[in-house]
Order: sequence, then structure tokens, then C-alpha cells
Amino acid sequence: MESIFHEKQEGSLCAQHCLNNLLQGEYFSPVELSSVAHQLLHVFTAAFWKYDSGFFSIQVISNALKVWGLELILFNSPEYQRLRINPINERSFICNYKEYWFTVRKLGKQWFNLNSLLTGPELVSDTYLALFLAQLQQEGYSVFVVKGDLPDCEADQLLQMIRAQQMHRPKPIGEELAQLKEQRVHKTDLERVLEANDGSAMLDEDEEDLQRALALSCQEIDMEDEEADLRRAIQLSINISQDIPRTSGTNLTSEEPWKRREAYFEKQQQKQQQQKQQQQQEQQGDLSGQSSHPCERPTTSSGDASKLICRLLLAGSYDMVQ
Repeated sequence: MESIFHEKQEGSLCAQHCLNNLLQGEYFSPVELSSVAHQLLHVFTAAFWKYDSGFFSIQVISNALKVWGLELILFNSPEYQRLRINPINERSFICNYKEYWFTVRKLGKQWFNLNSLLTGPELVSDTYLALFLAQLQQEGYSVFVVKGDLPDCEADQLLQMIRAQQMHRPKPIGEELAQLKEQRVHKTDLERVLEANDGSAMLDEDEEDLQRALALSCQEIDMEDEEADLRRAIQLSINISQDIPRTSGTNLTSEEPWKRREAYFEKQQQKQQQQKQQQQQEQQGDLSGQSSHPCERPTTSSGDASKLICRLLLAGSYDMVQ
């Protein structure tokens, strides 16, 4: 396939691409085709039609091929149809629709669509050739048979010995450019998404740190509240014990009940601190799972313990009063 000469579309030079792909070489230029059109100006006024823009009529194409001893015959003309020639037995075709031209040629033993709007030559099977030409005519194309001996070319000699294989059909040039543009846009969008994800990841880390700090702050507030409740209960117990009169049926001094309660409270306070330390360790281990309500106070038994101590103090004081 690499040995096949294939000019791709440039501007409006489809007639030049058609002839060069047919002859398999850079045989014509816009200047040379314009010269042919000038020569035909006095014979066919239509031959000069739009030559300066790159579009040339069938007369210009036909006269340019006469230099090589080639002739164009309309494929669906009655004269040609009476010959009943199978298309695969021909050598090449030129197809025209309004202002556009392209070549279908046999190289070696295989047919190729050498349309300059494709990214490369397109392999056409023998069984599909007749259907392909019929489809072009239905779409409004004029199909011409090229009669005569085409110049020798490297691709024709090589493909006589080796058959070409094509895994993927060539795409139209405009479609390929659109896909490349789409890929670039997709790549840009993907980069933006990745950048946004990086930014959101940083935000997630900051939010997680904030939640951890809030949770620790709430725990400290809980500890301070419980300690304040305990201090108030102890102070209340001291005040009550100082106001209790001594009875004749007991030998206890006013300091002994207080020392007993103080020892009991110290044990309870140590027990509470151990429970708090254990809860803090458990909460720090599960802190990553706390995604909502970071400041909600956890329900622990420490608050209940403080309330129980207060009740015991009051009850003890009440007994002492009795």
C-alpha cells in the first residue's frame, strides 16, 4: 500500500489530484491544467470554466489525458453498455460530481479507490466494484471509463507479485481531523477533571483535619463539664458536713466522714479518668469514620457516673442530717 501514489486534497485542486492519482505520479500542476484550458478557450467556452479556482470541466480533463493517448467514455452511455464489458476487466475509472473529481484504478490485480479526500488508498474487491460504481451513479456521479495504456508505475509492478491487504479502511480527511480535535478536547477535559480531583482531595484532607480537631475539642469540653460537676458535688458535701451537729450516739469527728468520702471520691475520679482515657483511645481510632455531626457529644457513662456521685453525696449528707 505504501508504494501506491496518493495525493491528498489541497484546496480546490481535485482535478489535479484525480489525474496524478490516475497516472501514479506528479504529472500535472494547476498551471499546466490552466494552460490546457487556455488552449481550449476558443473552441469550447465551457472549457475555461472556473480554471482559476482549481475547478476544470470534462473538456479540460479529457484533453489533458489525450497527451498520454488516453480517452474518456461515459460508463452508462448506450454505446458502452452495448459492449457488455465487465467493469473488473477495465483498467481505471474517473468519477465526477459537479465540481469534484477522483480516480478508481486497478493496480496489479486489485482495485483501489484513490479519492483525494481519503487519508489513503481504499481497497475495493472485484465483487464490490460494480456495486460501488452503481452506487456512485445513484448519488449523481458521472462515471467515465479510461481507455488506453496507462504509464508504468512501481505500485502496479509490485502488486502484480504481491496482493495488498487492508485491515482498516481509510477515513475521510475531515472526519480524521474532527476525531483528532475531539481527542484533544477530551484530553483537555480529562486534565481539568484530574486537576479538580486533586483540589477536591486537598479540600477533603482539610475537612477531615477540621472534623478531628472539633471532635477533640468536644471531648475536652465534656471532660471539663464533668470535672466541674464533681467539684461542685464535693463542695456541696463539705458545706453540708460542716453544718451537721454532732449527736451523742457517735464517736466520729467532723473530719472522719469527709476523709472517707474524699477517699471514695478520689477512687471514683481515678476510675473516671481511666474510662475517659480508654474512650479517647477508641474515639481516636474510629475518628476517620465520623463524617457527620462532628460536634455531637458522644453518650458515655462518665456523665452518668458524675450524676451518681452527686446523688450519693446528697444521700450521704441527708443521712448524716438524720
